[in-house]
Amino acid sequence: LTDYLADVGIRVRYLHSDIDTVERVEIIRSSSANRSADAIAGTLNIVLRDGYSLDGGYLRAGGLLYDDGEFKESLAAVYGTEFAGGRLLLGANLQGRYNPKQKTSLRYGDSPENNVNFQTEEFDNREDQSDTRDGDDTSLNASYEIVFDNDSQFNISAMWVDTERTEDERSFEYDDTTATSNDIVNGGNLETDNANVKYIDQTNYNINTAYEFPLLNGTSKLKFGIAKFDESVYEQEVELDTSELPMIFEEEQAQSDIDDKEWTLQWQHSQPWGDSKEIQFGAFLQNKKRDSNIFEAEDELELSLTSWDQYAGTPLSLAVFTSEFEPVVGGVNTLEEDRFDVFALIKHQDDLFAWELGVRWESTDSKINDKTIGVTEDNNYDFVLPSAHFRYNVSENGRVSASVARSLRRPEFDFLTPALIEKELGDNDQLGNPELKPESAWGMDLGYEYRLGKSGVVGINLFYRKVNDLIEIANTGQEGSEGEGTFVLQPRNTGDGNVKGVELDLSTPLGAFSMPNTGVFLNYSWLDSEVTDFFGTRKFNDQSDYVYNVGFIQDLPELGAAFGATYRKQGDAYGRIVGEEVTTSYSADFEVFIEKRWENVTLRLVGSNLLDASKDETFNKFDTVSDQFDRSFDEYEIESEEAGPVYQLMLRYAF
Repeated sequence: LTDYLADVGIRVRYLHSDIDTVERVEIIRSSSANRSADAIAGTLNIVLRDGYSLDGGYLRAGGLLYDDGEFKESLAAVYGTEFAGGRLLLGANLQGRYNPKQKTSLRYGDSPENNVNFQTEEFDNREDQSDTRDGDDTSLNASYEIVFDNDSQFNISAMWVDTERTEDERSFEYDDTTATSNDIVNGGNLETDNANVKYIDQTNYNINTAYEFPLLNGTSKLKFGIAKFDESVYEQEVELDTSELPMIFEEEQAQSDIDDKEWTLQWQHSQPWGDSKEIQFGAFLQNKKRDSNIFEAEDELELSLTSWDQYAGTPLSLAVFTSEFEPVVGGVNTLEEDRFDVFALIKHQDDLFAWELGVRWESTDSKINDKTIGVTEDNNYDFVLPSAHFRYNVSENGRVSASVARSLRRPEFDFLTPALIEKELGDNDQLGNPELKPESAWGMDLGYEYRLGKSGVVGINLFYRKVNDLIEIANTGQEGSEGEGTFVLQPRNTGDGNVKGVELDLSTPLGAFSMPNTGVFLNYSWLDSEVTDFFGTRKFNDQSDYVYNVGFIQDLPELGAAFGATYRKQGDAYGRIVGEEVTTSYSADFEVFIEKRWENVTLRLVGSNLLDASKDETFNKFDTVSDQFDRSFDEYEIESEEAGPVYQLMLRYAF
């Protein structure tokens, strides 16, 4: 979810934690002057419990069962108590993660655009791939908060997460649409056998402190935080070509070490003005650093093998891995980003009407040092970000809200790095872009919300964003490391565009229908966008037309039980760059749960992905821009990826 929201422009202020420590999730659609403007579409803010909201604790134990028989554990403990005059909250979590997927690709020399019989007349080959992600997350978190006699407050929180994950891929290419026989040189259908294993170790932590105190009849707040993220990845990939003798064996290794460090310092002062107004102003400092060391080694051998059985062994057993590591292009580098922001706003609130007017100035200085060639590049920019928000209570239960704001999306470090990463995007390579400019937008929002009874709500929100310097992946035109038909891709500023949409939300119990213990919910979002590239006007790449989920929860208070279901569907998405066009379709996802409650114990069973959700893609591939205009295909590919259902059983004890 975090990665998906970031892709569509919603910044996720994510703190890895057990769900029992989450108090609420806020969707902040439009920027305000007192918040960092780090996303175009909005911010998802996960607010954690503090020690004052929890007295006692929880123990949780359970696991997840996957359709291939794999079982992954889930253990957690949370405890809140009084300590040294304040409140202390502690948490620990061990979560096993497992994601097995099966993928099939059918490749053709032409598409149905030019040949309706392409499936029989243009078939090239088929690839069957298994992709399994297997790992464990271990996390610890703690927070302490104390209120002093002069109404000042101090809090400190810390989090540590360790992730160990293995990504194991195995791919077979055949010269037939259905056959699964052995090597071609012995009369079978196997063209190649590829094995790819990646070992990932990640450790990250952060420590945040805040001190709030009275000052000049107002309130000042100081915040300071540090964070660190270390990632080490070792990858082995081997491929055996069994289509002719002598069999060709290719082996590759990659080793990357990423070290991220960050500190932030923020001061904010709030000063009352009259009976209903407040002035806020403050400053923000941030420093982010990354050290990258990315190396690779590769070799190609002719083997004396005369046959190969892909089911009896793996190509990894043939590898010797004696080649020396060398840095990839731009692979040894440092990135540093310094920010200085100041802001001011004034806001008013009474029983009927509320408004806020503010402005934020953000200055960013970035320095990218490519140590492989000894070149340093600077990427500096300043933005003034005004914002205005209005809210009017049109009735006792109805409220209208509107806002206008300018927002900013900085390039992520993975895009700014000068490193060239082979096969990072499918079979294509990714080259970073130190000259990438930030993406900015002027946005407008208009919404209406109506409360239904005591706890129901229905709302509609219209939004529009005029985006400048849209960041997308583009084709450099250079041939990729996999040879003909592959390219070096790079994040670039496509140009200016716009995005608009409608969001509808409904959540309410059915008390009006004499069903107070039945709750229903519906969320629907429709999106449209427009940007111009080499070939004309299109939507933003890989943006779905719509996404919705609908469901219900039925509480059975007499039995101390509940059950419910959720159905989710996402619309098709289309992406286009020079040399490739991709259409993606998503099948529906269905989830059900049943829960039994006792005095201090809750048992919950969840079945998710019960419809075996799949992602189906079609790829139009071309050698040149002129071929793409003329619809002269290099390859047409149909790919389908599917995962099976997951069953989760959790027992929670509160004390």
